[in-house]
Parts: sequence; C-alpha cells; structure tokens
Amino acid sequence: MLQVSELNQYYGGSHILRGLSFETRPGEVTCLLGRNGVGKTTLLKCLMGLIPAKSGTLRWNDKVINSRKPHQRVQAGMAYVPQGREIFPRLTVEENLLMGLARFSGTKARQVPDEIYQLFPVLQEMKSRRGGDLSGGQQQQLAIGRALACKPQLLILDEPTEGIQPSVIKEIGAVIRQLAQRGDMSILLVEQFYDFAAELADSYLVMSRGEIVQRGRGGTMEADGVRGLVAI
Repeated sequence: MLQVSELNQYYGGSHILRGLSFETRPGEVTCLLGRNGVGKTTLLKCLMGLIPAKSGTLRWNDKVINSRKPHQRVQAGMAYVPQGREIFPRLTVEENLLMGLARFSGTKARQVPDEIYQLFPVLQEMKSRRGGDLSGGQQQQLAIGRALACKPQLLILDEPTEGIQPSVIKEIGAVIRQLAQRGDMSILLVEQFYDFAAELADSYLVMSRGEIVQRGRGGTMEADGVRGLVAI
C-alpha cells in the first residue's frame, strides 16, 4: 500500500503541491483527476523519486521511502508509465519488454512473462517489430506491458488514453480492470478523460491548484459533480 502524508513541493516561488494526503489499496483503481497544470504529473514524479518531495512522508508497504532513488522504488515493486509513451523506438517490441525485467536476475531477466502477451496479444503478434514502427495505441500498450513485466505491486499510469484511438482505449481499460480484480496490485490512474476514469475508479481524487479538493468512491463520481470539476 502507498501512503502519502502532507506532501509539499515548490518550484521557484510557486507552491506546486500543497499538503497532499491519500493512500492506494491493493485490488483498487484510484483515479486522480484535474485540469492541466494542477500538479498531477509533479505528484507522480515525487512518488517515483524523480523529484524529491520538499516535505511530507511517502510510505510504501509501511516503510518510509522519501530517500529512495527511482530504481530502488522500482525494485520495491513500484512501476510508472509516464505521459508520452516513452519506449525505445529502435528496439524490437520484445527487447522493449525485456528492459522491464531489470529488477530480476538469471532466467527471469531473459524471458518476457507470458502474462504480458496474454494481456496485450498485439505485442506478441508484433514482438519482432521495432517499437518506433508501432501505432500510438500499440506503443501505449507496449509501455504498459514493459511496466508490468517487473510484476509491480503498484502501477502508476499518467494519462494512458492521451491521443489513443477509442478501440485501444477500451482494450487498455479492460486490462486495468483485470489487473485490479486480481487483488494483488494497486493502480493509480491519472486521467483527464472523465468517462474512462468513472468507468474504472474504485475511488477518486480531484486536484486543483496543487491540492486535493474532493475525494470519494468511484460509484458516486457523477452524483458528486466530478465531471463539472474536471471538464475543460
């Protein structure tokens, strides 16, 4: 479980994150919503150690991880898929997936888990193709597959639907739900596409100006007026 307590971050003279507190639970999708510029991506980078938190406490499985480097957080079971489908365009699909096995050693580090191909059959069909030759939607599936290859307990997704065709959005949504239903993984989903978030969320958080201004259960998002808070 990830527990965030009173997290603050500053940039120049600006207070970017303002005392954020929340937690994620195994078997649940927590959706973080908010308009552009409210600090969502900054928060995710703090969670992964890419940006140090100025104050506050990050706990992962009851251990404080504020001082841990990004690779140590990955080793501990945290995985992050940033915006922009960051893959290795000159490597094949299979080679990209193998890059996700860095936390393992021996034979585990040399073979893509069958589960990845079961979740994303298109990746098996195209495993010999270069990542740069895939469509945007296929690249997003590859980025998520690479993150899952390390068998994380926490999967952080930063706007996975951005610029993706509707058919692939549906496929990605089905995979997220399947992963949550296994019960051994927490999923933190940052999303601007309200309908996608509402369909998947077990719980939700709404950010505005660096603060969490509203939270609740996914089933009450419409009644709670979340659509109006995040609509552009």
